[in-house]
Order: sequence, then C-alpha cells, then structure tokens
Amino acid sequence: MMQVTTTQNASPPSDPSRPSPAAPDPNLAPRLSRRRKAAVIVQMLLADGQKLSLSSLPEDVQLNLTRELADLRIVDRETMQKVAREFARDLERVGIAVPGGVEAALKRLADQISPTTAARIRSELAESDQDPWSQIVALSAQDLVPVMEEESTEVAAVVMSKLPVGKAAALLGLLPGEMARRITYAMSQTSDVRQDAVQRIGAAIARSHCAKPAPVFESPPPKRVGAILNSSVAATRDHVLEGLSSDDPGFADEVRKSIFTFADIPERISTPDVPKITRDIEDAVLVTALTAALAAGGDLAQAAEFILSNISQRMADALREEIADKGRIRRAAGEEAMGDVVRAIRAAADSGELTLIEVEQEDEDD
Repeated sequence: MMQVTTTQNASPPSDPSRPSPAAPDPNLAPRLSRRRKAAVIVQMLLADGQKLSLSSLPEDVQLNLTRELADLRIVDRETMQKVAREFARDLERVGIAVPGGVEAALKRLADQISPTTAARIRSELAESDQDPWSQIVALSAQDLVPVMEEESTEVAAVVMSKLPVGKAAALLGLLPGEMARRITYAMSQTSDVRQDAVQRIGAAIARSHCAKPAPVFESPPPKRVGAILNSSVAATRDHVLEGLSSDDPGFADEVRKSIFTFADIPERISTPDVPKITRDIEDAVLVTALTAALAAGGDLAQAAEFILSNISQRMADALREEIADKGRIRRAAGEEAMGDVVRAIRAAADSGELTLIEVEQEDEDD
C-alpha cells in the first residue's frame, strides 16, 4: 500500500500560559490537498473496477487530476479510510444535485428568460469557457470555412489539427486548393505549439464565430411576409408575389408556402376540421364570405362548396337559404369577410385546435 508520509515537526515545549489547541478530528484524513484527496478517491474507484467518465471535466481539471495520480505511490490503509469517510460525509451534505453547465441551465430556464438574455449568456460563455474547442468542433464544416479564410494560416493549421479526422477532411474539401495546401503544410509546424497558446486561439475563435446573436424577429422573413399578405386584398397579394418572383424566385416560393387564402381551404383543411372553422366565425361574416366566394366562381366557389359539404346538413341548408337571400355582395365587403374566415382559421391553427396540411411547392420544370 502507498504510504502518503506526512513529516511531523518536533513539537515545541508547551507554554502553560497559552490554551491547548483543540484535539484533531480522528475521522479527518491527514492534511492532504483537495486534489490529492480527489486522486485517492479516483484511484480507489478504479481499483474497484468502476468506469469513470472524466472526459466531461474541464481540461485543466483532467490535467491536474492526472498529475496527482502520477505522484501517488503508496497510501496506507488508515489514510485511505479517512479520505473515504470524509468524501462520504461530504456527499451526505449535498441537498440537491443539479445538472451543471450553462446549456443545462438555459434549458431549464427556456420559458423564463428572453432569447436576448440567453444569447448574451452564451456569448459570455464563449469568452470565459475553459475549453472553447468543444464549441468550435461542434460547428459544421461549412461554418468553419469562414474561420479558415479569415484567420492566419498558422491559426487555421491549429484549428484543423483540433478537428476530428472526418470533419477536417470535409473542411479541407471545401477550401480552395492553394489555401488547403498552405494549411496542411503549416500543420507540420504545430508540434511545438504550447497548450496555453492553443487555448488562447480557441477562446478568440469561439468569441468571433461561436456566439450567435439572438434573433430580432420571432419568425423568419418568408413567414412574416406571408402573414402580411394573408391579410392583404387579393390584388395587392398577387402584385407583390409577382414582383417577388422576378426579384428572388426562391424567396417568393418560401413566401407562397406561408400564405394561406380562402381558396386554399380545400387543400389545407382536413374534412373533420371544417366544423371547427364555422364555430369560431360569426354567422353574418360566414354568410357574407360564402356568398362572395360562390359569386366569384373558380377556386373561391370550390372552397365555399367544400365548407358547405362538410358541415351538418341542417346547418348547410340554413346557410344556403341565407346566401340566397343575401343577394349581391360588394367586392370589398366579400374580401374582408373571406379575410376574417382565413384569420379565424390561422388563429385555430396557432392554438393547436386544428392543423393546416402542408403542401409542397411543385417545381416549375415538373
């Protein structure tokens, strides 16, 4: 057994005028450092065949623990038992165990703090994290391309050296040939790079490339534009979409996916959900919308018939009578009523009362 020897100095002559020191607690281990005690506990667990997951600890903690284990020689049984008792007593004092780490804390507080606050905390983490390389390695190969382009060749070589082989190969394939050649050659010069320099490089890159700003808007641009066009009159909506298609066809397609109009009802609403629509709309609004849609013909008339065909027969008959009595509807009033129906459907979808059917955009070449 390894003997952690503690040198005892000769006791000075007692001074009767001074109070005697308190007797030491016999259950406490000799005055070993906390690191040495941790090493003793780890060695005991390893000797017992336990599997320890130490890789999640900060790198400096792993280094210190390894050095302490390397310095251990023989620990006498009495010291080992006292360290174990002290460790067990410390565990008993723990009142609650909470998963550590900023990300774990942010996950628990997801509904309690704003996205801006969460982003600021992540930004501060990027600046102070002991091991920023875990954040850098988590970036995709595509996201790492700007790092390689903006940093010096020597720094890029360090980054490439820290990446897993598969990701490094993917990243190398995304770089221009000459840049890839310079970086791979610079990797041959990294043998003597100090650990503290690697940490400083990692911290700087994490600060610049891993801290993502909080989103300013709750939804992406296509959904925001789609929501606006949903509330616009048909002429305005068609004019805007035509202009978007000329300026940015891809963005226009994304906007179209976010638009839901009265004419889309048969394609986007499942049959069992139709009665839910009529419950949330005033009778007068529904009658005006159906009257205007039937008079317009085409897709609008089909949407009106879809609604009338998927509600109770008694209600459908009552609505048809009111439609017949309604007569001619002004175009603006009809569009406003159909817009009210669409907004009611959107509100029901947002609350989870019904689910809109997703329709994929067909390619123009099909």
